[in-house]
Amino acid sequence: MKKNKISKNWINKQKKDIYVRQSKIEGYRSRAIYKLKEIQEKYTVIKNGISIVDLGSAPGSWSEYVTRRFKNTKVVSIDLKDMKPINNTFQIKGDFTLENNQQKILEYFNGKIDLVISDMAVNTTGNKSVDSLVTGELSLEAMKFALKTLKKNGIFVSKVFMGSSFNQIVEIAKKNFKEFHIYKPPSSRKESKENFIICKNLRQ
Repeated sequence: MKKNKISKNWINKQKKDIYVRQSKIEGYRSRAIYKLKEIQEKYTVIKNGISIVDLGSAPGSWSEYVTRRFKNTKVVSIDLKDMKPINNTFQIKGDFTLENNQQKILEYFNGKIDLVISDMAVNTTGNKSVDSLVTGELSLEAMKFALKTLKKNGIFVSKVFMGSSFNQIVEIAKKNFKEFHIYKPPSSRKESKENFIICKNLRQ
């Protein structure tokens, strides 16, 4: 009964959400597109002709935004879930932390990467502390992947949750990047603990 009530509340919230409505009008797969759009407008993380990995990409609105708005980009979209095809992307179904998938990505680009983006989060359990902890671990894994695969002037953008892993992620960012920012896009729901970390230019 409680689950049904939560589902109804979520449906009602979606119906009222201006970003959900806008994403349908513009033909994007989810409202998440506006988070990346707002990050781009504030920090200019995407340019024409760059190589991009979209971690935890399903349903695909971030990859859609990149391929629609920018020219000559090379995009790899990777997720554990199935994803409908997107023009001008190379899709991998699998775990980005596995060595063989990381190898596939680097082979596709024939070298290191300009930009790693991640809007990954775990499927929610209802326990905010647990969800925050596990999503924090995903952010840390995304950071490790970025440090291993980015070019010297590369950029890393990832969802981070205020919680136990947050300070650790910030410390790694300070140590490894010359510039970093924490930002909560206007389209991020007010009740959500999510923020985004934007890191630019590796120190070594």
